[in-house]
Amino acid sequence: MGKKSLIINPGSTSTKIGVFEDETLLFDETLRHSTEEISKYESIVAQKDFRKNIIMDFLKEKDFDVNTLDFVVGRGGMLKPIPGGTYETSEDLIEDLKVGVSGQHASNLGGILAKEIGDSIGVRSFIVDPVVVDELEPTSRYSGVPELPRRSIFHALNQKAVAKRYAKENGKAYKDLNLIVVHMGGGVSVGPHKNGKVIDIFNALDGDGAFSPERSGAVPVGDLVKMCFSGKYTEAEVYKKLVGNGGFNAYCGTNDMRDVEKMVQDGDKKAAEVRDAFIQQIAKNIGAMATVLEGKVDQIIVTGGIAYDKYVVEGLKKRTGWIAPFTVYPGEDELLALAQGGLAVINGDEEAMKY
Repeated sequence: MGKKSLIINPGSTSTKIGVFEDETLLFDETLRHSTEEISKYESIVAQKDFRKNIIMDFLKEKDFDVNTLDFVVGRGGMLKPIPGGTYETSEDLIEDLKVGVSGQHASNLGGILAKEIGDSIGVRSFIVDPVVVDELEPTSRYSGVPELPRRSIFHALNQKAVAKRYAKENGKAYKDLNLIVVHMGGGVSVGPHKNGKVIDIFNALDGDGAFSPERSGAVPVGDLVKMCFSGKYTEAEVYKKLVGNGGFNAYCGTNDMRDVEKMVQDGDKKAAEVRDAFIQQIAKNIGAMATVLEGKVDQIIVTGGIAYDKYVVEGLKKRTGWIAPFTVYPGEDELLALAQGGLAVINGDEEAMKY
């Protein structure tokens, strides 16, 4: 008899859920929330009961008995920096999600909802590989300014999931491989995976690395300082230029790579330059991470929604294919990755990490 799980992945205006039996998806749904509904709540944590009721009502509509669940997994949120893995939803972990110890984000609700639902039916609950996974080597933390250490914030869940998938498909252990994983979605992250740990990273939220559909990535620091003190912008306005309105949004007025491709097809030379600059910047990131691995790279893995774009993937291969072979896993299956993380503990293949 397979193990059944409920997977909860909250976003800013939606809650994605899935019900699995082992690794087989029984059904899933994206439960959308209007801006009007969300704006009623003074904080993300205050949305808990609202989102929980929507989840439970949907499961009831599907005629699914929650008492048949063996475990519940929520998306990990903005916790303290922690190593990768599957974590039991302890009281300390839940408290840090509630207070937003590293920031407020809708994903903080994932662990909170998982624990509350799991406790109500007497089963274990977990989070898996949150965005704050930190396995950096000591030398990777230096930025050049002691007050500004480099931080590990990236697409840990999907990066780890595709790295393990590649290892499994090739009959190898994740911990025995050196990989460079490139996630290309609303944000971009490029990570060197050495023996099962991501030992360096470009901060994918508001730090360095390539620009993405919504984020600026690294910018000329001196000019940024001048912008901040020019008197033309508030702190919030400058930050929005870096996170939200940066990258494709700033240059092309869209955060959708498909729109950029259509602009290129319609003869927009600026859009074509932006697309090629995007490829060049990610290629530079791949090259940089190859040096972190001392040139010993078994595979470059490309994933995320933009991995569906053949022009981008071929452009990356042209620039960096000499470093290592490419494997492409387009899109992202976060629900499955969360289910696999919980299942590994339930089946005894891994031990739950302690927060």
